[in-house]
Amino acid sequence: MAPQRLDQRDLAILGILQREGRITNQRLAERIHLSASACLERVKRLEQLGVVKGYGAEVALEKVLRCSTVYVEVTLKRHEAQDFDRFESAIRDIPEVLECNAIGGGSDYLMKVIALDIAHYQELIDRLLAADIGIGRYFTYVVTKPVKRAGPLPLQHLLHEAEAREQHRQT
Repeated sequence: MAPQRLDQRDLAILGILQREGRITNQRLAERIHLSASACLERVKRLEQLGVVKGYGAEVALEKVLRCSTVYVEVTLKRHEAQDFDRFESAIRDIPEVLECNAIGGGSDYLMKVIALDIAHYQELIDRLLAADIGIGRYFTYVVTKPVKRAGPLPLQHLLHEAEAREQHRQT
């Protein structure tokens, strides 16, 4: 699916919603200088287009319990379509796996895992190996200190960069 064309007001809406998902429509409309009905129309359109995928709370997990974040590089034993399908299907059902991305280079996947501690992480890995989902080898990287957490997407910056690159290609 091709990227959606968004104007400055759409981008302003997205920027605010990323930081303040519980903002009222009235307050959002005031911030972007639109009527409440026009603002609501835009938000609904962004939702229908799938640009806004959902709303949720950002939870400070460290306030609830101590956890370890671990990145895991995974290489499969074999590289046939069914091997990738089997691995991906199994990983989708594991709550501790927050992210799993197929990657290029020397490994096949990079996973972000949250575990109570390293023993919990190792139990998870042992279960994955026992499940025989095709893991040939894996490398574990334990996060010792978070330096930067994901925040709002830099939409304005990325769109500006994309436009600059397109102009450069045309010259």
